[in-house]
Amino acid sequence: MLKRNNIKYIALAFATLVCFHWVLTVTRPKSSYSKSWSGLSESEINGEILLQDGNTTTTQIGKAKACFVILIRNEDLHEFRWTMRQLEDRFNHKYNYPYVFLNDVPFSEEFKKLTSALTKAKTEYGLIPPEHWNIPKDVDMEIVRKNMEQMKLEEVIYGDSLSYRHMCRFESGFFFRHELLDKYDYYWRVEPGVQYYCNIDFDPFMYLKENDIKYSFTISLYEYPKTIPTLWNSVKEFMEKYPEYIEKDNLIDFISNDNGENFNLCHFWSNFEIGDLNLWRSEAFMKFFDFLDRKGGFFYERWGDAPVHSIAVALFLKKHQVHFFNEIGYKHEPFMHCPADESLQLKCHCNPNDSFDFQGYSCTARFLDLKKYWNTTATNKAH
Repeated sequence: MLKRNNIKYIALAFATLVCFHWVLTVTRPKSSYSKSWSGLSESEINGEILLQDGNTTTTQIGKAKACFVILIRNEDLHEFRWTMRQLEDRFNHKYNYPYVFLNDVPFSEEFKKLTSALTKAKTEYGLIPPEHWNIPKDVDMEIVRKNMEQMKLEEVIYGDSLSYRHMCRFESGFFFRHELLDKYDYYWRVEPGVQYYCNIDFDPFMYLKENDIKYSFTISLYEYPKTIPTLWNSVKEFMEKYPEYIEKDNLIDFISNDNGENFNLCHFWSNFEIGDLNLWRSEAFMKFFDFLDRKGGFFYERWGDAPVHSIAVALFLKKHQVHFFNEIGYKHEPFMHCPADESLQLKCHCNPNDSFDFQGYSCTARFLDLKKYWNTTATNKAH
């Protein structure tokens, strides 16, 4: 049984706490900040945003003007929730970089609700303008359909898919033009169903910014030649017409074994990209994309965004501006990158023996060998 004095002290302490709480509540300045976000009104309180459904979002901690970019359909929601959960657990719960979701049809309320519930970061949902997801007027659809039928007979992957062609063209030359991306300088491309195997205890966006890197990757490989039969001839035509856009200290040795005469099919797998949006906004790339787009190869053939981006990176960037993120364990079926370094394995849950890096169809070993050679040459010149 409590003594009378103890009861008095407890009551006094409780009363003090009540008064203290009342003072804080009454004297705290109320925020007048209110705007529409993801269809919900919000008010900012102590660094957090309280939404009408009771969830909260924390103000961004990451220092770069950057976001995740996801081109996705409503039906891919549950596959992406698995990916988003990994991305949050492995990295973004510490940085709260925003998510920008893009779709050629409006997002469902279920999609918005279930994705925003997985993060305290800001989520934005954008509708792709029709002019960014269309077939150019000068493209002959009869020829397109005939070529698609032939590709189907030849079992070319996605060869008979018109929607895949739209996706490749949009990711090649339009995603960065969406108004939701205007306020950002850097992006991280994320796709449904991909996996992240390692804790990422640094900020890749800031790494790019601080080291003058414009483009980064985790997996590289050879393209299917039947998807791009005339792409390289178009690229060579562009280089001859616009030599002023070609960087002298470029990476053409990565994509060509004979100084640009032929394309060796090596490219960065663009389902993972962390890059500088201003690369794609540049005059050089805009000219390049428009030149290729007028050729019609995105529809007549099946030009992918991966070779288009990779060729642009190789031609327009300096060697030091392209980076291999060995630290980021990543898988997009059927290929995986898993770091073999013991120090990195302590942060991962993948088997490095299953990594695609040094298998015969990978181009990563070529990139790393060239990088070592370029760095050695640069050091020798400096001395």
